[in-house]
Amino acid sequence: MSVEPSFFQLVIGASLVVQVVILILLLASILSWTAIFIKWGMLRRARRAATQFEDRFWSGSNLSQIYEGIRAKSSRAGLEAIFSSGFREYLRLHKPGQDVVSSSLIDTAQRSMRVALSREEEKLERSLSFLATVGSVSPYIGLFGTVWGIMHAFMALGNVQQASLAMVAPGIAEALVATAMGLFAAIPAVVAYNRYADEVERLITRYENFQDEFLALLQRQLATVKAEV
Repeated sequence: MSVEPSFFQLVIGASLVVQVVILILLLASILSWTAIFIKWGMLRRARRAATQFEDRFWSGSNLSQIYEGIRAKSSRAGLEAIFSSGFREYLRLHKPGQDVVSSSLIDTAQRSMRVALSREEEKLERSLSFLATVGSVSPYIGLFGTVWGIMHAFMALGNVQQASLAMVAPGIAEALVATAMGLFAAIPAVVAYNRYADEVERLITRYENFQDEFLALLQRQLATVKAEV
């Protein structure tokens, strides 16, 4: 009664090149899953922080109080960073008795918020390129290991007078492990990349919408101050 070899036995029995390929794919899979869990937590915190800030911002609270509360924090991210960068420029230019053109003030605040938005976008997109690389390259690395393993198995047949399927089957099975490892590393990375890329795009759109709404609010405040004067 024959016993089917285990996955570990197939890896141990594979050629050195195939073993190196499997090791590379295993390392890529571990790093990919690490990036997946880190990115999941980061996006979850970003969504929650955006919701909390929007609730506080549109609750009718004084903008200066919101700004002072954010400035007291050691670190700012997301909508807080975008708001504080724009409102800081607004306060710097809009001072009592100082004649500043409204369009110039809004443009300055908009540029500052655009820089903050770019920084937040860079943070959100971090690690996505790694997931995309793992998802696209891993199958080809596994295929390389498979081709090399099959080639090695068939070359070994040259040393025997009579070849049979039973002789070449173990070598082919060992080689196909590399393809399986390539898919094992690629599939989670591709799925995570597609989902996280969509979530990042939604968050960026949310940030951009807030920026436009906040600039419109500043314009209304400036118009109200000029009307009172």
